[in-house]
Amino acid sequence: MQIESALANNYRNILDNLPCGVYMTDRKRQLFYWNRAAERISGFQASEVIGSHCYDNILMHIDEEGTCLCQQLCPLAKTIMDGIPREGDVFLHHKDGHRISVKINTIPLKAEDGTITGCAEIFTDTSQFDSVATRVKELERIAFHDSLSNLPNREHMESQLDLNFHEFRRLGQRFGVLFLDIDYFKNFNDRFGHEAGDRIIRTVANTLRGASRPFDVFGRWGGEEFVGIIKHVDPQKLDKIGNRYRKLIEKSSISIKNKQVGITVSIGATVVRKNDTEQTIINRADRLMYECKRKGRNCLASDSD
Repeated sequence: MQIESALANNYRNILDNLPCGVYMTDRKRQLFYWNRAAERISGFQASEVIGSHCYDNILMHIDEEGTCLCQQLCPLAKTIMDGIPREGDVFLHHKDGHRISVKINTIPLKAEDGTITGCAEIFTDTSQFDSVATRVKELERIAFHDSLSNLPNREHMESQLDLNFHEFRRLGQRFGVLFLDIDYFKNFNDRFGHEAGDRIIRTVANTLRGASRPFDVFGRWGGEEFVGIIKHVDPQKLDKIGNRYRKLIEKSSISIKNKQVGITVSIGATVVRKNDTEQTIINRADRLMYECKRKGRNCLASDSD
């Protein structure tokens, strides 16, 4: 009995010190274990989640299309039903409000007789690869860094545009530009104050950074505006990518006076043309963004419309 107890303590110590998040549920999807890495990645302490159910929408998992997974037959629920391990890529909701890209693995928990008693989900933060960390450090080193959003600043984005134009003219490598503007931002500032406005900018920036592909670059253009340079796209693919970011931001929020305040953006999307310059492609994306404002906001307007 003492040996079994010692083994159990050792297993728990190993799980608590794993670098990836781990949580476990019973068959009814009620959480009974939440390790330290789960606390670090999600922002939620174990004491805040133990005893709740995963379908209570704590992490609010969504896929890249913006579909909520926690309130339907999610990978964990499917594994409990059929005992088949699963893996996938989803976006969890951090306690602070932004979205984080994670890779998940679900593993059935079984009794000695093989009966499924629950499920374990392991999740790894895929937004923090070494290449991203290296890029951020380099941006800080050359002072092309916006301190509020923790994204590249306008000067760096202009240099990246110039680089992409060189590759386009020399090698024919196409790229697209996304021009994002936070909807009703002035109203946020007037109603809740500039500190709330800063939090909204950081939340949008965190979502863009956490969901971006390694070879794409997002930066703060100024005020509540952001620009993304998206490589290897045609107009249709750029639309799909732009709408993915729009939906992820729409699913983000900040808490003000115990109330969740939603965030949306309007996006102009355009792909480089033969006679474009850095200025014409930005101007075109900006005009398309204002088309979204006229249409009612929280949408995307592009060359393919």
